[in-house]
Amino acid sequence: MEIADLHKLQTLVLWAAFAVSAAFGFIAQRTHFCTMGAISDIVNMGAWTRMRMWGMAVGVAMIGFYAMGWLGWIDTSKTIYSSGRIIWLSALVGGVLFGFGMVLASGCGSKTLVRIGAGSLKSLVVFFVMGFAAFATLRGVLAVVRVNTLDQIAFDITAGGTVPVWVAGALGVNPALVGLLLALLVGGALVLWALTESEFRTGSNLLGGVGIGLMIVAMWWVSGHLGFVYEHPETLDSVYLATNTGRMESLTFTAPMAYTLDWLILFSDTSKVLTLGVVSVVGVVVGAFVQAQVGRSFHWEGFRNTQDTALHLGGAFCMGVGGVTALGCTVGQGLSGLSTLSLTSMIAVTGIVLGAIAGFRFQMWLIERE
Repeated sequence: MEIADLHKLQTLVLWAAFAVSAAFGFIAQRTHFCTMGAISDIVNMGAWTRMRMWGMAVGVAMIGFYAMGWLGWIDTSKTIYSSGRIIWLSALVGGVLFGFGMVLASGCGSKTLVRIGAGSLKSLVVFFVMGFAAFATLRGVLAVVRVNTLDQIAFDITAGGTVPVWVAGALGVNPALVGLLLALLVGGALVLWALTESEFRTGSNLLGGVGIGLMIVAMWWVSGHLGFVYEHPETLDSVYLATNTGRMESLTFTAPMAYTLDWLILFSDTSKVLTLGVVSVVGVVVGAFVQAQVGRSFHWEGFRNTQDTALHLGGAFCMGVGGVTALGCTVGQGLSGLSTLSLTSMIAVTGIVLGAIAGFRFQMWLIERE
């Protein structure tokens, strides 16, 4: 492959990532897909419908991811979620911080971008604060603290950090086949669980569950198949084009918010190039905006008062720090990570749920105090 061909392929990968993320934003806005909302419905009303939508999305993403691995389209071991170093304390603490923050900020990272597309100015503020906190935790002063404290508490698994590789190693069988069978078992169970409630079986809920799950799968394909170059013409190494991690990536939004701010601020620096993460952030906003216009739900929204402002600022900061510390958000660890059956993702999601519950309790305390 010549350099010119490589550049053309990278441009195609970026456009494909933009299209997938725009579809994600469109579907999320139309179906009210929201992890925080799903947890809130359970805690406050005992309603599981939106959580079933979320569970179906995870199940579809899981089956799609390992089906592509079994077919040989992608290498399921080439993700950050498959690392054999399990930074369990970072995943747990970061998850709790993120979950608590998303409640205060009225939604997680993806919901923030969706709400920006629908006209929320306070979500725009959340984006800037969250992106700043994420960057400080990636490379700034908070990164030094993170690396020298939480990240030090970990354990290593030689085979890798996902369930299929452990099972395959123990049984001495093909990891691709084990991955597909486990995905069909666990992912299929999640899909069936979602469908057991008659109230769930509506067009909107099915679109949210199946559509969001397929967008996760589509982004895995874009980065892991379309964007994979076996031999770079200059380095002769294999490479995943336009990724920040150098590995196969799917949708995630905490670190990409930081990368987006970095790209905007240092645009004239030729070393700052567009990546899947940056175009995904833009794509979700555009997709949500299109749906808000089509559905006539676009409206400007601002902060109600000083307390509302303070809560959103604090929540945004917690999400930025927590999302990077946990290696992902409700989409990055919750959908993309769980689709790989990663142990770290399971720990992070547990932390996010616990943090969200604490956030709801804190909000109730504020209301009772008033």
